[in-house]
Amino acid sequence: MSIESCTDFQELPEGCIANVLSLTSPEDACRLSSVNSTFCSAAESDAVWERFLPTDYSDIFSRSIDGADSFLTKFRTKKELYLYLCHKHILIDGGTKSFSLEERTGKKCFMLASRDLFIAKGDVPKFWQWISYPNSRFPEAAEFRAVLGFEIRGKINSGILSSGTKYAAYLVFTPKSRTKGFQYRLAEAWIIIGQETNQQIVCIDPDEEQRQRCQTVPSFTFFMQPISLVIRRVDNMTTKSNRKYPKLRGDGWMEVELGEFFVMEKQDRDVKMILKEFKGRFWNWKCRLIIQVIEIRPRAT
Repeated sequence: MSIESCTDFQELPEGCIANVLSLTSPEDACRLSSVNSTFCSAAESDAVWERFLPTDYSDIFSRSIDGADSFLTKFRTKKELYLYLCHKHILIDGGTKSFSLEERTGKKCFMLASRDLFIAKGDVPKFWQWISYPNSRFPEAAEFRAVLGFEIRGKINSGILSSGTKYAAYLVFTPKSRTKGFQYRLAEAWIIIGQETNQQIVCIDPDEEQRQRCQTVPSFTFFMQPISLVIRRVDNMTTKSNRKYPKLRGDGWMEVELGEFFVMEKQDRDVKMILKEFKGRFWNWKCRLIIQVIEIRPRAT
């Protein structure tokens, strides 16, 4: 039976309808607001959108660089606040993290700035440099200046994430002009939460997926210079189907998935995210890649 035919339900007090809508989702509440004027008014109420906001949002706002009071006074309604958090990121913890919401579900999303990550030899200027980069959410980003092998680690406590939710972590980066040294190089990514470990193979080179579609790999001389291309069958490349390749984001940056994990109810454990290049007999110098953040957001269902 359609909602429109349930005349008795439509005649309920607005407060009762608002309570029912608050038990749905932001997406459903917006859709149901078109039923009639009473539903529309109920769907706009603070009682509904307060339920869609995280229960600890005040605590999170207290960690913002502007402070909770100055931030909350900007918004007239809870819906206005909710929509702002879906489209904007607020900086917290001294500007080393950002917080936002997924618009469809209201689940929490976080970004760990490059300054909040452990980067092997990141404090050695000849290997890495810290730069200001256009369209970055944070004041600084880390640039590969000249490194052989690389290792990047991030950590977040599962207690500040949305419980009962499957998350994925992504490294967000961009090439600076044309990168060097990442072609045909693979890395290993781990997501560790308690005793559970998710492991997968990751490619950083933005052009590698297209290169693999052409089924070409280089052969090398002693000095690792490609002198020919050898065609290989896809089904002989046993790990190719398990690799994660970079994807272009809507904000112009690129991202590659590091892995996924599930946050259980009342879970309070560190989630560790690790990306490390495979050790090989020969390492080559890498440069001109800019690391912005590790982003943790709900897995799309």
